[in-house]
Amino acid sequence: MITIGITSSIVDIGRLSTALDNIASINGKQVLPFVLPNIEPTKAWSYMKNLDGLLMTGGGDINPMLFNEEPHPQLGSITPERDLFEMALAKAALAEEKPVLAICRGMQILNLAAGGDMYQDLPSQFQGELIQHHQRAPREYGSHQIQMNDSSTLTSIVGTQTMVVNSFHHQAVRHVPSPFAVVGWTNDGVVEAIEHETHPFQVGVQWHPENMKDDYSKKLFQGFLHACESCRSRSKAN
Repeated sequence: MITIGITSSIVDIGRLSTALDNIASINGKQVLPFVLPNIEPTKAWSYMKNLDGLLMTGGGDINPMLFNEEPHPQLGSITPERDLFEMALAKAALAEEKPVLAICRGMQILNLAAGGDMYQDLPSQFQGELIQHHQRAPREYGSHQIQMNDSSTLTSIVGTQTMVVNSFHHQAVRHVPSPFAVVGWTNDGVVEAIEHETHPFQVGVQWHPENMKDDYSKKLFQGFLHACESCRSRSKAN
């Protein structure tokens, strides 16, 4: 069995939540999914030592104090406990070289953990004309196109350089530091995908593949599961 941690949202005081699609997207006969609590950041390292992979899910806005900025007027509600725990998880996953699939907010946290920064509010901070990034269509509907680097891990997994994906965000990755690289964009230039330059699978995507039913999304999760299985095999060999 491979073990995969799934990050969770704080939806109300005293309540954790994650969409069932997050669990269903990676659940299988040989997978044990664990929904992770937003507890002391120091425990994140113990989680990552015992997990074969990490699925970082979407959610609300991120505290700009994490990248040394004051709150923008358009910043939405934040959950500092989740921010701190997930930052620790991401740093531990990087240090332990564990597979990561980071979705939407998850990609933003992963990028921050590597030393990057982000837009607190795309419509007011992005230089240039934007397409719609918070669609008014059903979640499983692809609302805009993305372009991907032809030599990226992501392209090799899904088998195409262009996809139509869904979109539900007003925050976005801005500066992406090494060892990560930008490998996907929308036509307006907003970052849609990042990946580690040398790790087999540490990937962040801005869209929500867990909500989509297309073959590309299925291939993305299959690639993640394969990386987690390989990680477990290496751990046993050592």
